[in-house]
Amino acid sequence: MTVPGAERAVTACLADLTTTGTTPAGFTDPADWAGLVTPSAVPPSGIPGVQVDGFFPDTSRTNTNHGWNHDAQFVLRLPDRWNGGLVVAGPPGTREQYANDPIISDPVLASGYAYAATDKGNTGPDVASDGARPGDAILEWHRRLTQLTRAARIVTARHYGRTPARTYAAGLSAGGYLVRWQLEHHPELYTGGIDWNALIFTPGTNLLTTLPPALRAYPAYANGDTAGHGALLAAGYPAGSEPAWGFSYTNLWAPLQHQIRAELDPSYDGDEAAYDLASRPASVRAAVARLSLSGHLRRPLVSVQGTLDALTPPSRYADTYDRLIAKAGRTALHREHRVPGGAHTDGLVALAPAVFQPVLPRFVTAFTELEQWTDPSVRVGPAHKDASTRPTR
Repeated sequence: MTVPGAERAVTACLADLTTTGTTPAGFTDPADWAGLVTPSAVPPSGIPGVQVDGFFPDTSRTNTNHGWNHDAQFVLRLPDRWNGGLVVAGPPGTREQYANDPIISDPVLASGYAYAATDKGNTGPDVASDGARPGDAILEWHRRLTQLTRAARIVTARHYGRTPARTYAAGLSAGGYLVRWQLEHHPELYTGGIDWNALIFTPGTNLLTTLPPALRAYPAYANGDTAGHGALLAAGYPAGSEPAWGFSYTNLWAPLQHQIRAELDPSYDGDEAAYDLASRPASVRAAVARLSLSGHLRRPLVSVQGTLDALTPPSRYADTYDRLIAKAGRTALHREHRVPGGAHTDGLVALAPAVFQPVLPRFVTAFTELEQWTDPSVRVGPAHKDASTRPTR
């Protein structure tokens, strides 16, 4: 199967495109999605179709999936029983193209959608090594999702004999940031989008403004200092999210502060916890501005936000984007759901099952809401009960 613009594309007909089938068959990588789903989550199964793995031309080589050692990798999944729609996603963090398999690919495939995902063009801990200018690596994330969406629409049309009637962008965390950017900049490609605990970049709110206060306060909190606890709460980290703070400090806050700071402000050589974006040169703030959202949505967006998110806390991220949307006069295009007890990822539920609640079930129902909002004629339900197309392979 030919993918427009791809340097390589490998096609396989599979008995099951969900993680139930692709995991034992070697057509996904559980390491990509480790920590994103609760162990108790039950994936769907029995969705036959075609999977295409490949990559677009790129010069960076951090993605080792398939032994290709090549970035700009993608996956496309085309179920035999198609409902006429397409969902396109980018991964959270610096993960790779299979990261969304249990949380986005599985549920949308079970509803009959074709699915496509990109690795965003650079992966791993050293994104700052990609690109010539500060911000280039993150801007490539947007370019790669746009590139894949265009290609996936063409591949889907060729495979089924008609253009997708609906194309949705979907994503968690950094992937949610990509959704918002796409709906602000490329309305011609999408019917709408859905984000989950979305990261944002704005001049005043981004990881470089929210992570340093957490890095400064956490060591004192860990040593039992009530002032450290108060400082974290004052920085916006929700009361009740404390069971995730230790994990977040080691695995999210410190690594992400270094990665994003190195990408946007490579000349800084001080303590990451002492970082102060407002005092940095104008060129750094200009790099942030290149990546910033405006709130000027041009297609419908449904946002799902956990109330106990300790990476993109609602008062700093969701509320900031709400204000941008209102300022842009686009509130009619945005709906939001707060999920009580929702942590940044469902993998964190295991840290405190009595406190944290999985967000995936709410994400699935919110996607149904997006479908019915953007096209009330959509018949929502498992695709195997209402097939619209059986392609010839």
